[in-house]
Parts: sequence; structure tokens; C-alpha cells
Amino acid sequence: MKTSGGSVTRLFGLVRKAASEEKENIEHELPFVVMIFTLMAASGVSLYDSWKRIRKLTFLPTFKKEADEVVRQVEVLGKDPLTVMHARAEKTNSKLYRNFLGGFISSIRSGGKIVDYMRSELKSIFELRNIAMTRSIEKIATLVETYAVMLIVTLCAYILVVVFSATSMLDILANTSIPNSPILSYLIAFLFMPMISVIFILVAHNMQRSPFISLDDLYKKALILALVIGMPLCIIMLVPSLAFITDTIGLSELVTIGLIAISTPPAIQYYRISKINYNSEEAIPSFIRDVTESQKIGLSPEKSIIQATTRKFYGQFSQFLDLIRSQIEWGIPLRRTFENIRQKIRSWFTIVNFAMMIETIEIGGNSSQALEILSEYSEKEREVQTSQRALLRPYIILAFIWSVLIALTTTIVALTTSMMTTVVSTSLTPVTMAAMQGQMGMFSIGIIFQCWISGFFMGKISEGNLGAGFKYSAMLAATAYVSLILSQVFLAGAFDIHMTS
Repeated sequence: MKTSGGSVTRLFGLVRKAASEEKENIEHELPFVVMIFTLMAASGVSLYDSWKRIRKLTFLPTFKKEADEVVRQVEVLGKDPLTVMHARAEKTNSKLYRNFLGGFISSIRSGGKIVDYMRSELKSIFELRNIAMTRSIEKIATLVETYAVMLIVTLCAYILVVVFSATSMLDILANTSIPNSPILSYLIAFLFMPMISVIFILVAHNMQRSPFISLDDLYKKALILALVIGMPLCIIMLVPSLAFITDTIGLSELVTIGLIAISTPPAIQYYRISKINYNSEEAIPSFIRDVTESQKIGLSPEKSIIQATTRKFYGQFSQFLDLIRSQIEWGIPLRRTFENIRQKIRSWFTIVNFAMMIETIEIGGNSSQALEILSEYSEKEREVQTSQRALLRPYIILAFIWSVLIALTTTIVALTTSMMTTVVSTSLTPVTMAAMQGQMGMFSIGIIFQCWISGFFMGKISEGNLGAGFKYSAMLAATAYVSLILSQVFLAGAFDIHMTS
């Protein structure tokens, strides 16, 4: 009976999770779907034809499935489109989508102007997006602060372990249940702290969406580098006969170099990807605006696009515009041109806006009015995204601050421990002292590793993907190592205590 009850509970949990993800995906795509409906209505396209066109938009997967279902029920089951939309409104978990469909149906049945309703709904949805962005930033700020607190709590736990195991209470603790083995401190450094980071990365993953469609090639390269560099490091650390390597170079130095080497090539690749795609996000609203103005003076769609591509100051996006112009001049259809460009651009925002422009031009009708709407709201969406990234950027500084503080705290604990063991227990053998210093050295490596993982958390927080974390992970690992070395040199020199990193 318990097994049956547990299975039912897990089933309900999976259903709730799926419903939540579906709602999130719908509300993420909804503003752009409403934009497409608005553009089509402004161009004179009927309601049902609008749904049929959405079936072609593979970059809106959730609403592509929705459109497939609407068309299926109309063409296969013979239902009226408004009846189908009413049924979909009752079924959906998204309040925004339900309200949109309800208002859409009421506007059509009452004989109102669909374009006016769409523009009003579009304005309302973008206002709600601004409010949601503000709330999202507040949640992210809370998440970053919680993450910092959890790291500090874990570090405090380690300090307690060190203090208990490094004083004259060693003999007392040997007869009690309190562990004095270094295994616990190693678990804290290499298991508990990284596990906390992974948990927070997963939480951040549900809060921040990546602006780029796919970075799989980047992650595959990082995985290969991790295997190629990580395996030799593990062998050096575990094989006693290779101890001369760590004695010559230093284990913390080897680990730092290895972590930076893993992160640097993907970081360089991500920098190139982000530079091109962020530049395209900045340029696409201006490009659409130029096409709109050319349309207003009576140029054909193709000539309007060619005219817009000749404008300077588009930055690296100009290379794509030159390709567009050359393909149009060679007589390649606009739809085919879009598909060719889509394979080279990873920015979801750029692809969506470019696709909506192509849809509007292909439909014809009152395309100037439709393009004017698209220009206006693409500019607003760009401002929202730029503002969000600017507001999240200061939190990156916190990562460097806590990396320095954790490294400094580790050094202070090591110094205090050495002084306490020297003063309180003069009977400690050199072997015991060396073991304690080795334990401190291993925890220092754990700190460097932890700061490296924190970089991926900051990448997810600041830009919505782990790819951005490669540059932060390399910089934070280097920051932690330099902080450890400098704090050991200055503080140990001030107290005349010998330490090994």
C-alpha cells in the first residue's frame, strides 16, 4: 500500500512539474506570439490563417504544438476556430494566455477591431514583462545572498572541525565520538561546498533563460578538456611515485593551472559567440526600423532590405547583412535567406524578430503599419534585455569579494591553528604538524575548486547560461589562488610562521 501511495505521489509530482514548465514556456513565448498575431491582423490575415502560419515557427516550440492542435481540431474534427480557442483557454495553466484568448474571442464576437485589441494586449503584456523582470532581479539578488551565506556557513563548519582537531584536545577527542580525521574536512571542501554550488546553479537555471539557442558545442569542448586535463591531475595526486611533481611545482599551482586551462578555450569561444550575438540584438531593432522607413516611401520589400543593409554602424552584425544583401541580389527568396542566416545566429531574440519581419513582408497587405508595430516593440524588448543585464552585472563583483574573503579566512584559520598547536601542545611531533599543514593545503585546493565552480553560478545568474561562466570560473580560480598566496606571504611573514600552500 505504501508503494502504491508513493508511486501516486511521485506521479502527481511529475504532473505538477510538467504543468509548471508548460506554463513557463507559454508565458516566455506569449509576447512574441501576440506580436505575430498583431502583425498578421494589421496585414489583413484571418484568425485561422494566423494559427496555420504559427505552425511554421519552429523557434516557438510550445506555440507550434499549440497551433498544431488548433489546426488539427479544426480540420480533422471540424470544429469552429473560436470554439477550439475557448477550449484551449479553459485547459491552459497560464493565466496570461487564458486572458489573451478570452479577450481575443470576445473581440471577434463583438465585432471590434482586432488590431486595436491586439495592440492593447501587446502593450499590457510588455508592461507585465517589465514588472516580471523587476521581480526576477529581486529573486536573483536573494538567491545570490543566500548562496554567499551558505558558503560562509560551510566555511564556519570547517573552521570548527579544524579547531577541534588541532588543539591539545586531540588526546581527549581520540577517546570520544568527535571525529578528528581529515576526511571530514575533505568532504566539506570537495563534496559539500561544490554540492551547494550545483544546487544553486540548478535553482538559477529555473530563474534565468539563456539568450542563445544552443551552446552544446561549447559544453562538449569543455567536457573533453576536463577529461584530458583532469585525469592527469588526479593521477599525480593519487600516485605516490609522482609526488616529486607536486614538490617541484606545488599541488595548488597545478590545480589552478588545470582549472584555468579547462575554462580558457571555451571562454574565448563564448566571448566570440556572445559578442556577435549581443551585437545582433542591438542592431536588429534599428535594421527593422530602417526597413520600415524604406517601405513607407514606396520601395519594394527586397529593395527596402537591401537599402537597410547598406547602412553603417551595425558592427559585427554587418557581416550577416552583407550576406542577406548578396543572397537577395542573387534572387534567393526571403524565406530561404532567413533559414541561411538562422544557422549562423544563436540569439533567440534576433531570430524571432527577423522571422516576424519576414512573415510580415511575405503576407503583404498593410505591411508598413505592421512593420511599424514590430519596430516599436522590438526596440522596447531590447531595452528590457539590456536593462536586465545591466542590473545583474553588479552581483558579479560579489563573487570576487567572497573569493578573496574565503581565501583570507582560510589563511587566518591556518595561522591561528599553527599558533595554537605550538603554544598549547608542545608535544606535537613534526609529522603531526606536517599532516596538519597538508590538510590546510588540501583545503586551500578545495577553496580554489569551489571558486571555480562559483563562476558557473555567476554566469548563469548574469547571462542565463553556463557558457558565460567559463570566463568567471577562470578569473575566480585565479583570484582565489592569488589571494591565498598573498595572504600567506604577508600574514605568515608578519607572525614569522612557516606555511605550505
